[in-house]
Amino acid sequence: MSNYKTVFFTLGILQIILGIFMLIPIFAQFFFNEIDSSFFGASIITIIFGTLFFLSNLDHDKKLNLQQAFLLTALSWLSIAIFGSLPLIFSNVGFSFTNAFFESMSGITTTGSTIISNLEEMPRAILFWRAILQWLGGIGIIVMAITLMPIMNVGGMQLFKISNSDSSEKILPKSKEIALRLIYIYSGLTTLCACSYKILGMNTFDSITHSMTTIATGGFSNYNDSIGFFNSFSIEISAMIFIILGSLPFIAYIKFLNGDRKIFFSDTQIKTFLKIIVISIFILSVYLFLSNSSELNLRSVLFNVISILTGTGYVNAQFDSWGGFSLILFIGLMFIGGCAGSTTCGIKIFRLQILYSFVVNQLKKIIYPKGIFVLKYNQNPVDDKFTASIISFIYMYLVIFFVITALLSLSGLDFITSISGAATSISNVGPGLGSTIGPNGNFSSLPDVSKWILSFGMILGRLELFAILVLFLPSFWRN
Repeated sequence: MSNYKTVFFTLGILQIILGIFMLIPIFAQFFFNEIDSSFFGASIITIIFGTLFFLSNLDHDKKLNLQQAFLLTALSWLSIAIFGSLPLIFSNVGFSFTNAFFESMSGITTTGSTIISNLEEMPRAILFWRAILQWLGGIGIIVMAITLMPIMNVGGMQLFKISNSDSSEKILPKSKEIALRLIYIYSGLTTLCACSYKILGMNTFDSITHSMTTIATGGFSNYNDSIGFFNSFSIEISAMIFIILGSLPFIAYIKFLNGDRKIFFSDTQIKTFLKIIVISIFILSVYLFLSNSSELNLRSVLFNVISILTGTGYVNAQFDSWGGFSLILFIGLMFIGGCAGSTTCGIKIFRLQILYSFVVNQLKKIIYPKGIFVLKYNQNPVDDKFTASIISFIYMYLVIFFVITALLSLSGLDFITSISGAATSISNVGPGLGSTIGPNGNFSSLPDVSKWILSFGMILGRLELFAILVLFLPSFWRN
């Protein structure tokens, strides 16, 4: 186990940081006169465990090889979900361990699915903690997607390597500077979002919590009606702007600050992402218009398309009543997701772009057998290894989706709840479809076994599948 000292040392640091963040909701407890010992007790326990991991592995070699990187990635998110559930378990609300873990996992993976049916009656500290979990999950996935996943060769993410060096022995040292810059950018966008919400009419508490879940594209709200509670078009416009900003690759922000002022207009992934938004809004609007639907409301169409595509999960309308085609479109948008290196999940835009280019090249080879066609992405050639990685990712994504759907169905859920629940968990979206887990529904009435299945789907989708699946291969554990 000495080979994993760096893993447990890093886990210790993460637990200490999480424990410190648990102290923040205590201020909300004092301010709203909801004082209890739940957050203080959970913080002490988390910090103690983190300190034990930290002190017992001080003699680590400060290096992280590829095998350890996979293990650290999985254990980080799992341990944070477990310890993040402690404040909920210790609270006076009466969360079971299953419900607390589901809510915590939904938060840290920025999924946004909730088992809380009466959000308006929840203690403010718990609402604040849910927002903090999503905010931490958002910055966590950005740092991981830009620093660890490219080197781990997960699902074609190696296309987004920051440097030419791919030595896994230097993962941690070369990540520090990038991680700090990402945190500055992420925190700056969150602050701007909070100020925008405050100016447009939210109270201070709502503006802070909703800014955290907006930039993280997580979607946790303090109200059962989600962002629709405010019934403010200006707030919805602000939300859409910052959701999109959180859905762009954060490496583009770094490039912009380094002097590449045209990056947001030249990056093919960003351009395709915006095109998908416009096309989806147009198609859905035309469908609702031609079907003479009373549901045609451009404001609702615009907001919900952006929210579902990016996996945010905010809602301002009951879109599951918009007809069968609308449901199919929204499930498709759940699968697509946003840009790589952002807070969004799903298959990601770049993978679909490369898959499309691969199919086109294959058709060209049939028409012109002697032709030579080079697959390119952002004007750079993509080799067969990357292409195979992306195709296998998409294949596994669909297979796992159907497996989760089948398991949910076996657990007693109806077809619509099963298929949308599977889609919303693996795509980390939040709301599903149907009367149970629909836009203004929640997951509280689901059987416990369904919640565990969905929780597993959340971490699978958040960590790009292979970062978890590889741990189940016996060959992974062999030296």
